[in-house]
Amino acid sequence: MMMRDIRLGDDIDDFCVRCKRVMNHNVVSVLNGQAAKVRCRTCHSDHDFRHEQAPPPKVDPRKAALFNEVLKKVNPEATPVGDDADPVEATDPVELGDSEEAEEPPVEEAPPPPTPKVKAKGRGKK
Repeated sequence: MMMRDIRLGDDIDDFCVRCKRVMNHNVVSVLNGQAAKVRCRTCHSDHDFRHEQAPPPKVDPRKAALFNEVLKKVNPEATPVGDDADPVEATDPVELGDSEEAEEPPVEEAPPPPTPKVKAKGRGKK
């Protein structure tokens, strides 16, 4: 089955850079028979046609390296950030110790309630 060429105004699904999800778009520009630019039908932003692919995550390798260095100084056994290792480990109480019952985590105190704000009185209407 042969697909017809994309035309201006056609509806097409694409990843919206503003909505951050795959949404309905209208074709705004066509180049060599394929969509070049599209307009989101939800937020009305124009962007290049992305073939429904989200952009890669922005990871600054320098920041990750610095964070891992600090993390290593604080806790040498900690898993470095950015590794593919699973950071969640089994916490079965039988594995952690010989006791039959697991210790309950300490209860944190609730923060104090916020103090009410008092509005300053301004000039009234004349």
